[in-house]
Amino acid sequence: MLNLIRHCSQMTDLLYTEKDLVTSLKDYIKAEESKLEQVKRWADKLDSLTATATQDPEGFLGHPVNAFKLMKRLNTEWGNLESLVLSDTTDGFISNLTIQRQHFPTDEDQTGAAKALLRLQDTYRLDANTISTGNLPGVKHKSHMTVEDCYELGKIAYSEVDYYHTELWMAQALKQLDDGEESTLDKVTVLDYLSYAIYQQGEIERALEYTKRLLELDPEHQRAKGNLKYFEFQLEKQKKAADAETEKQKEQGTTNTTEKKKVKKRSPKTFSLIPERKKYEMLCRGEGIRMTPRRQSRLFCRYYDSNRNPKYVLGPVKQQDEWDRPYIVRYLDIISDAEMERIKQLAKPRLRRATVHDPQTGKLTTAQYRVSKSAWLTGYDDPMIDTINQRIEDLTGLEMDTAEELQIANYGVGGQYEPHFDFGRKDEPDAFKELGTGNRIATWLFYMSNVSAGGATVFPDVGAAVWPQKGTAVFWYNLFASGEGDYSTRHAACPVLVGNKWVSNKWIHERGQEWRRPCGLSEAE
Repeated sequence: MLNLIRHCSQMTDLLYTEKDLVTSLKDYIKAEESKLEQVKRWADKLDSLTATATQDPEGFLGHPVNAFKLMKRLNTEWGNLESLVLSDTTDGFISNLTIQRQHFPTDEDQTGAAKALLRLQDTYRLDANTISTGNLPGVKHKSHMTVEDCYELGKIAYSEVDYYHTELWMAQALKQLDDGEESTLDKVTVLDYLSYAIYQQGEIERALEYTKRLLELDPEHQRAKGNLKYFEFQLEKQKKAADAETEKQKEQGTTNTTEKKKVKKRSPKTFSLIPERKKYEMLCRGEGIRMTPRRQSRLFCRYYDSNRNPKYVLGPVKQQDEWDRPYIVRYLDIISDAEMERIKQLAKPRLRRATVHDPQTGKLTTAQYRVSKSAWLTGYDDPMIDTINQRIEDLTGLEMDTAEELQIANYGVGGQYEPHFDFGRKDEPDAFKELGTGNRIATWLFYMSNVSAGGATVFPDVGAAVWPQKGTAVFWYNLFASGEGDYSTRHAACPVLVGNKWVSNKWIHERGQEWRRPCGLSEAE
């Protein structure tokens, strides 16, 4: 996972930083060209002069002016030329570069960006060529990856002992070289990584093929020569073992037969048997959503006045059912563009690596499974936040005084939050102890941007997916009325494939809800 991720406004700042550096670099080039032009004119003038003078040196120097000018040139003018050549035109560019360098991404940032690409590749089942050619859904500015880019991605995977992705990206680098793309990299270097990555995945025969190809290009490559002998030895060893096993079976009068397995269509019941990670990725791709037509027919949209709340009797809000179990509703046009822009404006300077509650200590800490930037806002930052909190209270009927501050999160490309519960489980008694407001009874989530591709909120246990829609909010209860946790609310934020995702959420707590949401008598009520 990314250990550090930059939010979109920081990435935008980096673009302008680079633009400023390019301008500075062009100024430096102009200064260098001007200097070289002066040197060239001097050289051309002296070339012509010395060519004439050396034809008749004595006659030339017999002229007193020529003699004087020779002394002057060698004593003064060549010294001036030396000063010109030695003059440093790099000062402006270097000083600007030094100032801007403090804002440059680190090695950790670059590795993080590479890992984000690999994560997107796996989650959305994208082949390396699709990513390299920039053919992603919803892209406005298509960007191609060079051989060097693909190689660098493969090298980062290699350094993480991720031979699967090393193979994919070294193979892509090789393909682009084979297609004739010009590059400072040679095929030998790429083949060296590729054959080793394939060998590490247990495919010795394919590793041997690439090693032979490498040796055709560089017959004296020492490592490849050693690998060739080793791979051939291992293949021979495997062949002998297989022959011995066949002979043994013949002696016992048994033969191995393979039966064709019937491929059954996955029934809805088998979805629950799929590992959570796979369910999560399927839902992110829009697969495996478990909403039957019958259940779908019971979901409605309506104008909602929140039990005849005076604010909404004449102007009810648009509400629609997103899911039935757990019950998730979406409010449409519930936050204005001006409010969203103001929230982003307030949040950007405060954005920090997002944190989660440590179930052991009850304190906030960063986690590898949450890759985003977040900030917290209160009414002290802007009265508008109080207005938004009051709106949530009016529509949910729940007390906001004990709720957590409004959290704003920004997910850049690759940003995600893996499957998690918002509420504290029974084995986490200290989850929100520091707050003293009980467990998280409900979650309210504003979507403050559209996302070109990816970025859904998914519920793996029930096969639900909710897609970002700017200006809307979704709401669900994390706890039953009895106070017991609803485990079907386990959810995740899918990686952003293309675009930029802004959300803000309000975690509402138990304290203060005693008369607003009375306790139920049964555990799952």
